[in-house]
Amino acid sequence: MTIRLVLAGCGNMGYAMLSGWLKSSKLAPSTVFVIEPNADLRNRAAAIGCGTAVEAGAIPADAVPELVVIAVKPQVIRDVTAAYKRFGDGRTTFVSIAAGTPVATFEEILGHRAPIARCMPNTPAAIGKGMMVVFSNPLVSNDARRFVADLLSANGEVATIDDEGLMDAVTAVSGSGPAYIFHFIEALTMAAEKAGLPAATARLLAMQTVYGAASLAAESREDPGVLRQQVTSPNGTTAAALGVLMGEDRLTNLLTDAVEAARLRSIELGK
Repeated sequence: MTIRLVLAGCGNMGYAMLSGWLKSSKLAPSTVFVIEPNADLRNRAAAIGCGTAVEAGAIPADAVPELVVIAVKPQVIRDVTAAYKRFGDGRTTFVSIAAGTPVATFEEILGHRAPIARCMPNTPAAIGKGMMVVFSNPLVSNDARRFVADLLSANGEVATIDDEGLMDAVTAVSGSGPAYIFHFIEALTMAAEKAGLPAATARLLAMQTVYGAASLAAESREDPGVLRQQVTSPNGTTAAALGVLMGEDRLTNLLTDAVEAARLRSIELGK
C-alpha cells in the first residue's frame, strides 16, 4: 500500500474535503490513510475505501506520505501533531486546516525541517463551492504547492497569500463569511414575511435571490457595483431600498465592523 496522504481527523470538514478529493479522482481511496479515534467517523472513511486507524502509531513504519493533513480542532492541535513528528524530516508536507494556529506552532512541534502549509477553508467546501486560502512556509516545494492547490480545487476556489498575518483577515471574510450570508437570508426571509408573504415562499425568495445574485456576480465579467447599477432604475423600488442600505454607508460600515470584530477575535485565538 502506497500512502500519499494521511488525514488526521475526519470530522465534518475533514470528511467533506476528503470526499471531494476522492470524487474528483484527484486521489485514489487506497492511497489515503485516515487517523480518527471516533469509531463512527472512522467507519465512514473506511466505507469509502480509505485505510483507517485509531492513532498515528498504526501508520506503516515504511510509509512516507506526500501530505499529512491536520484537520482537528485547535484545542488538540499540539497533542495530535506531535504524533506525526517522525514525518518532520522534510520529505512530507504538512497541511493544517485548523483556524487560528500559526505555522510557527507546527514548526515548534515538528522541527524546522518540516514543510508546512496553512489553509483556511469554509463550509461550502462540503459541496465543492468553498473558498480555500493557503499560506506556506519557504520549505514547501513548488511541486507540493501545486499538489495542495490541485487537491483543494476539488472543494472550490483556491487563493494563496504570502503574508501569514493576513490569515486573520481571511478568517474574518471567507472563513466566517458564510454565517454572515446565512444571517442575511434569515433577515431577508423575516422581512418578506412582515411584508405579507407566506413563510415558505418568503424563505424560497430570499434564498434563491441570494444564490442567483451570487452566481451571476461570479459568472459575469462586470464588477458587482456595475451589476447593482444595472438593476437599479432611477426613483424605482430598488433605489428606494438601496437608499436605506447605502445611506450613510450603513451596510458597508456594518460589515466593516463585523469583519474587524472577527479579525481581532482570530488574533486572540491564535495567541
